[in-house]
Parts: sequence; structure tokens; C-alpha cells
Amino acid sequence: MTSVLPSPSTPFGERVERRLREERVIWLTTSSADGTPQPNPVWFLWDGSSVLIYSLPDAARIANLKRNPKVALHFDGNGKGGDIIIITGEARISQNDPPADQLPIYVEKYRDFIARSFGAPEAFAAKYSVALRITPTKIRGL
Repeated sequence: MTSVLPSPSTPFGERVERRLREERVIWLTTSSADGTPQPNPVWFLWDGSSVLIYSLPDAARIANLKRNPKVALHFDGNGKGGDIIIITGEARISQNDPPADQLPIYVEKYRDFIARSFGAPEAFAAKYSVALRITPTKIRGL
């Protein structure tokens, strides 16, 4: 499959790659049954070709993406209208990803967030038990 990522040799491509690698929160937007956009900040992991997000099993986003797998992801801008990155793609529930506490790179990335909110990685994984995979189809920004 051909990547939709811009070349990291360009300033925009370098920014996309860096933010996917370093940022800890991204906004996931799904659509409700009536088509209303439903943005939510989420933790994520970029693996070079797709985004992994762990979700509560009863979160509205699960029903939303079962109905319509088209989603958008975006990072916060720089507060001055710049550093905008928007990724559109298709989401699916993943049966192939391990629970969050069994993915060392995820646990390391969110160690302090997990400790502050859940105590232990196992507690986070028990609560956020549904793995979502988002495959980008388009990336744009300024």
C-alpha cells in the first residue's frame, strides 16, 4: 500500500512525522447517527502506517464508527492559526492488537498519564479494552 504521508524531506512532511511520533494527544472525530461531528481527545500510537487508539467498549465512538468508519484526526494548532495537521482515514475495531498493558511502547509513552488516572497499566487496559486502528487516506495542513 502506498503511503499518503508527505515526504519527510519536506518541511510539512517532517512536521507530520514528528508530531505523529512525539505528540501524546490527538483529536479523533467520528460522526453520530444524525451526522453531527463528535470530536474527542484521545491517546494514540503511530506505527508508521496506522494509528492505534484504545477505547472504552461503550463509548459513542464505537457505535459511530461501526455505522460510518470514516474519521478525522487532528492535532492542536500553535494557537496562532498555524501548525495545522488534519488526517482523514478509515477506522476499524482491531482484533489483532494486544491489550494496552501488553504493548510496552504504549505503556512507556503514557506511563505518567496512566499512573495519574488509573494507577497501573492493567487498570487502564481493563477499562479501555477496545483497540481501534485508523488507516490514513489523506493528510493536509498548513
